[in-house]
Amino acid sequence: MRVIIYVEGPSDKAAMNALLRPLIEQKHQEGVTIDFFESPAGDKKASVLTKVPQKAVNIILNDPHAVVVAMPDLYPKDKVFKHETVVELTNGILKNFEEALAAKKTKSRAGIRDRFKVFCFKYELEALLLASQEALQNRLGVKALKPAWRIPVEDQDHDHPPKQIVEKLFSKYGKKYKETVDAPFILGMSNYQKIADLCPQCFKPFVKFLSGL
Repeated sequence: MRVIIYVEGPSDKAAMNALLRPLIEQKHQEGVTIDFFESPAGDKKASVLTKVPQKAVNIILNDPHAVVVAMPDLYPKDKVFKHETVVELTNGILKNFEEALAAKKTKSRAGIRDRFKVFCFKYELEALLLASQEALQNRLGVKALKPAWRIPVEDQDHDHPPKQIVEKLFSKYGKKYKETVDAPFILGMSNYQKIADLCPQCFKPFVKFLSGL
């Protein structure tokens, strides 16, 4: 089995590979290949919402052993189609997949829909950094952090998305947040199971899905 996971950009790809390395290696030994890819060219979130469902149809129709996952950020809301919640985002992506599949006019659809999955970061990947408090402290070079954000970390909102919180936190300690460097560094020092437990709404279901393959 091959699992192809589309995330928005290079920082998401690098961070997921760093955090989930133990799980990826375990699954590889069990005959399951897990690969993360950046979304196709264009606006990164819009690309996951529109182009990835189309790519997923082509991949699944041509490879009976492939599973495709779309995993965008929930933030910002209402891009491409109206959505503010995880359910609205998921339904919109699935609708685009169904339309792309219908356009193929394939005779047999048995099992095809089951091989396309949708997850998301709530509200952004950086929520996982807020959950990685010890590693975040190490990266910032401080002994302790008093959270100035909502707990659980997935309870931020569209007005206070996690990336903005992380950027302000880095700035507070005289640093500039570089997502392609800092996100994989911090998550690479973290335990994915602990992070999943601290992010039960969206990230934990994703980890549970991968673990169950």
